[in-house]
Amino acid sequence: MKKKVLLGLSGGVDSAVAAYQLKQQGYDVTCAFMRNWDSYANHDILGNPTIQNDICPQEQDYLDAKAVAEALDLPLLRVDFVKEYWNDVFETFLKEYEQGRTPNPDILCNKYIKFDAFLKYADSLGFDTLATGHYAQVDHQKEESILLRGADQNKDQTYFLCQIAPSALKRTLFPIGAMKKQEVREIADRLQLRSVAQKKDSTGICFIGERNFRQFLTNYIPMQDGDIVDIASLEVIGRHQGVYYYTIGQRKGLGIGAIGGPWFVIGKDVHKNILYVARGDDRSWLISTSCIVSDVNWFSSVKPSTTYACTAKFRYRQPDQEVTLRFIDDTTVLVSYAQGVAAVTDGQEAVFYQGDRCLGGGVIQAVFDEGIPIAEKIAVRLQDGKAN
Repeated sequence: MKKKVLLGLSGGVDSAVAAYQLKQQGYDVTCAFMRNWDSYANHDILGNPTIQNDICPQEQDYLDAKAVAEALDLPLLRVDFVKEYWNDVFETFLKEYEQGRTPNPDILCNKYIKFDAFLKYADSLGFDTLATGHYAQVDHQKEESILLRGADQNKDQTYFLCQIAPSALKRTLFPIGAMKKQEVREIADRLQLRSVAQKKDSTGICFIGERNFRQFLTNYIPMQDGDIVDIASLEVIGRHQGVYYYTIGQRKGLGIGAIGGPWFVIGKDVHKNILYVARGDDRSWLISTSCIVSDVNWFSSVKPSTTYACTAKFRYRQPDQEVTLRFIDDTTVLVSYAQGVAAVTDGQEAVFYQGDRCLGGGVIQAVFDEGIPIAEKIAVRLQDGKAN
């Protein structure tokens, strides 16, 4: 019997070619389009550039997915996870921002929706395997499944897959993981999949899309302006629109560039509603040498029992950083890096690699420079300023 595969068909070129690849490989393929966001029900008004469109982007994606399924002669299902997305992804996203942290919604979406709710849906319909159009590879071995970087290093998406459960990875296929993006588009062109062949890659928040991010957040987190303080002089040099809307290391959009800048964000005091900044030539405030990472998802059943050397990414587009890690408990690691790294940020994800193998990842909880918390360095500077 052919193995039954449920493929997430998004209305983009990657999942379209993934469907074609699976069919060519002899699988019994069914496609499913996921609807995970309802702009009107979720009060997604401000910052939404398409709110007045006759056809919303999500519905257009469904129409594109439908055209692909028809062209490939594959069945297409439609499933809603709007409630699950709000409860498991978006509420977590908002809570993290309210604490002054910077979460990654794409990682949350993969963990809770694509490789959990969607997998349970596949199970309920009797499918053997799940598939998506991610640029990643998986080596299904007898004892465990190994997540590997996609062949296209510029498109590799293992960073966003670091939190999916090992049991979900074991039942997942990534049909285009060994392909380059150009090759994917060429196949779509050859198959005359006109609705997606040259369609622009999706950007913005996972399943929500492109938004004016600051305005978008004001739909859910009230805007409250406050002081921008220069950490060197401790003088107020401007006003911010709400500390939640800024990230550590941010340079653009501060509104103070003409006053002795350039400037970048080094810290946020959520309770006092103060944004701390430093001049562009003082990078020391951004440099850290270690961090604590919690909620670590480790794909292998065997965790290192001693200090372990590997590489890490603290942001998606960041080059690999050489680190050592040590498990403090079953899901928490201390990560150390001999070469200081800039803008390692609470709430973002640390993802670990050994060569092309993705080992797993977790959430950055605290950041240190030579053993001193970055937040404490700022507090000491403020205290010294008061004493003087």
